[in-house]
Amino acid sequence: MAKIRKFAGFIVVLFALTTSFNQSYAQSYYVEEPRTFFGGLIAGGNFTQVDGDNYAGYHKVGMNVGGIVYTRFTQYLAASLEILYSEKGSRGHRSQLSNNRVFELRRYNINLNYAEVPIMLNYFDKHRANFGAGLSYSQLISSKESVETNNTTFNDTINFDRYPFKKYDLNFILGGSLKLVKGLHLNLRFQYSLLPVRKTIYPELGRAEQYNNVWTLRLVYLFGTEDK
Repeated sequence: MAKIRKFAGFIVVLFALTTSFNQSYAQSYYVEEPRTFFGGLIAGGNFTQVDGDNYAGYHKVGMNVGGIVYTRFTQYLAASLEILYSEKGSRGHRSQLSNNRVFELRRYNINLNYAEVPIMLNYFDKHRANFGAGLSYSQLISSKESVETNNTTFNDTINFDRYPFKKYDLNFILGGSLKLVKGLHLNLRFQYSLLPVRKTIYPELGRAEQYNNVWTLRLVYLFGTEDK
């Protein structure tokens, strides 16, 4: 909950700053002629789970921050490329029995931190809202897995290094944005791994093949558009 509050506070501050900036200096950044290239900044949060870990629900919250560049093909069609820092993973939100009821899982967490590059094709309507689809490639920066059970011997002896996550993650993406004020958009996105992020795991903690399953809510501030 503390992390959620921090993200919420960060987004509120970003919204206030960008709105004030937009009102004071909009004429410096917006021109009437359409530009082929325009870009902006991204800040928001991921709500994630790892399918295959025996826990359902988007209880893991992580950052999604970075930048975006659009290339316009027509008035309504543009491709986008992003460079992001993206936190994914899973959080066990309740106690439950392991697969074969050998012991009780009291805590379970997966933290996966990625450098991510999404590429999408986007359609803009006349109100500057947009929706799009595409793919993303993620390079794993770091990973950490932890578990606490009622079996202290298991807690002390399990070696998660024997069950590593892949160094990359390939996802398909669907998403859309709604313009809030000039230059500022609210973006909602869903993405899912096309390939398993891990193929082996301790049998009592989940199934062998696991996939990242992510909803993302972000603010996107765009510079250099003809947005009115």
